[in-house]
Amino acid sequence: AFFVADQFGLIGKERLDTLNPEQAIFARDTDNNLPLKEIIKKYKPTILLGMTTVGGLFTKEIIKEMAQHTDRPIIFPLSNPTIKSECTAEQAFEWTDGKAIFASGSPFDKVTLKDGRVFYPTQCNNMFVFPGIGLGATIAGAKTITDRMLYEAAVALANYVTEDDLAEGKVFPHVSKIRAVSLKVAVAVIQQAAREGQVSKLSQKELDNLEQFVASKMYDPLYAPLVEKREVTI
Repeated sequence: AFFVADQFGLIGKERLDTLNPEQAIFARDTDNNLPLKEIIKKYKPTILLGMTTVGGLFTKEIIKEMAQHTDRPIIFPLSNPTIKSECTAEQAFEWTDGKAIFASGSPFDKVTLKDGRVFYPTQCNNMFVFPGIGLGATIAGAKTITDRMLYEAAVALANYVTEDDLAEGKVFPHVSKIRAVSLKVAVAVIQQAAREGQVSKLSQKELDNLEQFVASKMYDPLYAPLVEKREVTI
């Protein structure tokens, strides 16, 4: 279940006439305007998403309350720039004793807790999936990007994260691996397109060797020099 709150509190059906269609889908039957802290106390969510641009909205009390009800609270303050982030990485890890699963819309430096544990927060950015989605859809000749393709893209990305990454507090691969991640995402998108009958540009032979074929279609930003460098002797 999703509990969506705005500046007034929990979105309830009592104010349907003031909501847009996208908001109305999430309107609750009860507890209209319930404050965020009370939502967490009553409904005990396991995930907290911030898209408010209200810096510091996720207070120590709110995050500690959440951590009481779940072993690994997922805390994603996605607003940017940094001053608009609902909480910092240091706050999320410190207030949950390192239990938080954290990603943010703004970049944060590594966090060292008092007991010496070090966590490396990762930035939640669509660059990890969009190149692969576009590449996969183009190679497949898919006419639509379906919800299931997006889901499979997310799964491919998640599967690229190692146990060592997770132990360090990372939920995304390092940006240096973006090409390899994009390859896996593209392959996953094409495979889903094939299941949906949306592949119009690939032969069965290419589908049977899909990863190799997709890799051959990836752009390499290597440039030949425009001016030949030569030594001139007189």
